[in-house]
Amino acid sequence: MAGPLYFVRHGETEWNREGRLQGQRDIALNAAGRRQAAACGAILGDSLRRIGRRPAEFVYVSSPLSRARETMVLMREGLGLDPAPNQIDPRLQELSFGDWEGETIAEIRARDPAAMAARERDKWSFEPPHGESYARLSERVGAWYASLKQDTVAVAHGGTARALMVVLGLVPSATAPLIEVQQGVVYAFEADRVMIYR
Repeated sequence: MAGPLYFVRHGETEWNREGRLQGQRDIALNAAGRRQAAACGAILGDSLRRIGRRPAEFVYVSSPLSRARETMVLMREGLGLDPAPNQIDPRLQELSFGDWEGETIAEIRARDPAAMAARERDKWSFEPPHGESYARLSERVGAWYASLKQDTVAVAHGGTARALMVVLGLVPSATAPLIEVQQGVVYAFEADRVMIYR
């Protein structure tokens, strides 16, 4: 790729607002999330204009989960592109929280304090019951990144972004799960840094 990889976390959902672990559950955007998605289209358009690039020069790919796909549609509309034709890649799906999906951290801690303590000791390697670790997530995200052949805009998830930062050598695996990945902003991943556009 000649330029940075642009990355957007999907807009807000009601489960985000309630602090529930979504993982691979297919939860739709709420009204605030749709506004964030549209704003990201404007932010990305401004960023590309500043470096003399056109939106149509990029490949667009999203997670198959509807909150990411709808974010992509709204972004592409804001960029003046046909909202429909973008690639879907299952390797960009969110970290699976398995049996914990739909619960809050407080609920899990009250029900299973030992498991929560184990997670807090090593978030990178911990696997929730029937779920997935960040270490496993980074394998599929790394395979996706290695497959890129053109400058790309991706819409996916917070966990996906954290794994990508480790794959790119931007942060150590021990601290990656602690990074807040914001909604309503555009990330640009370059060889040695992460830029955030608002």
